Amino acid sequence: MFRANPTARADLKSGTLYAISGEAHWIYYGQVTPDKRIGFFHRRDHELASPFEILSSQLMAVVGVAYPSITRALRSGAWFKLGRFALADDLLMPLPMVQWPVGTLSVGVSDGTHEYDTRVEDPAIQNMEVMAVWDAEHHIPARLTADFGQEEAAWHVGGPVWRARKVKEENAHRFPDAPWHKLPDDWVPTNGS
Repeated sequence: MFRANPTARADLKSGTLYAISGEAHWIYYGQVTPDKRIGFFHRRDHELASPFEILSSQLMAVVGVAYPSITRALRSGAWFKLGRFALADDLLMPLPMVQWPVGTLSVGVSDGTHEYDTRVEDPAIQNMEVMAVWDAEHHIPARLTADFGQEEAAWHVGGPVWRARKVKEENAHRFPDAPWHKLPDDWVPTNGS
């Protein structure tokens, strides 16, 4: 969607603001956090918005994006650097993350100041982000569609705990003969499952 720039390089300094080409020709926006994750705003446009408008938008999600994939996305024109600005207020505070080891229902939670263990069905963690690294071009557009919540999202897009749980349930349903997709006996289904 943006002009390709074969010499572009990812800028991971805190406050760097990017425009991201999303699905259905939408433009989304993300800002680099102090810990080099990307905070995406609950805003999308068909034409570039001003940085002031973008940075006054509500925060939608904060995720890890593979650094080399940002460079690749900038070079292909899938991402565009808007510049470096003061960090959005919502990105100034620590944001909680959940570490969900494969094959277990026990998760580790870090809210930036405290760490504790709980189970994946704990209602207090359902909107927390599951630790993962996303590809700027191949994963982020579908992820932004899912997070924005207006169109039906692809079934396989994870993110927050509640959506990652639904992906695991759908994998178990679609691939019942695959032992690696079998749900544990004490699995607590998500609503509607």
